[in-house]
Amino acid sequence: MVRIVLWVIWLLLSAWLVIWTGEGLFGVDQRTSILPFSGEDTLLAPILIGVAWGVILTFGMTFTGLGVRGRKLRGETQIGVGRIVELAPTGLSVNDVPQYDLFIRVTPRAGGDFVGQLRRLIPPTDLAMVQVGSPVPVRYSPADPDTVELADIAQPEVREAMLQWRIEKGLIDPRLVRARTTGIQVPASVLEVRPTGRRREGQSELTLKVLMAPEGEATWEADTTVFAYPDAISRFQVGSPIWAFYRREDPQTVAVTIEKEPGR
Repeated sequence: MVRIVLWVIWLLLSAWLVIWTGEGLFGVDQRTSILPFSGEDTLLAPILIGVAWGVILTFGMTFTGLGVRGRKLRGETQIGVGRIVELAPTGLSVNDVPQYDLFIRVTPRAGGDFVGQLRRLIPPTDLAMVQVGSPVPVRYSPADPDTVELADIAQPEVREAMLQWRIEKGLIDPRLVRARTTGIQVPASVLEVRPTGRRREGQSELTLKVLMAPEGEATWEADTTVFAYPDAISRFQVGSPIWAFYRREDPQTVAVTIEKEPGR
């Protein structure tokens, strides 16, 4: 719905700018206009409308999918986890936001791997999150594996798919799976951290001693492990606030994450 509204507004603004430009170039009487919010003594309206047009084009494309390559998913879609295998600039940029073609290798639950493609505007501030090798949640259609869409990590089913992917890839110790999937989420802090030297799926394993701090309850210490990407290791330094999961019958078996998980 948001995509449709933004698209309609962008089209209306585009039409206004086209008519305004045409009147300026070919109009006989420059003092009159068929457009609202226009006049011969001010350029404020064209400037504001031009800025709004550019903002919707840039951020509307980026965050609502209008910047994805024109093809849409066909048929029933599924959620999976893909890995970026190539990131290629198209040479186009909008309001200094460059456009890229992303090629993503997806490993479905059934069937062989395939490489899908999508095209997006990616602000420089977000480029670190979409480097080659990074895992990303995607939606895809088994009927059309050439096209994929980035899935919204805020959706519960997408978070669940990412969690299951980590479990299947051994990025969560099997002893910690129950705590991570069905445990209570509480704030925690890192007391000690040490790399083990093990790497898996581009992530490094850390052993942690954490201070569990449930609100209004006594604190306790627990040992655990976590796999983290190199750029996330700094989030597990001594003193860092994190989130932890545990079951009441086993408070020493603890799984940890960086961000709070909604609904837990």
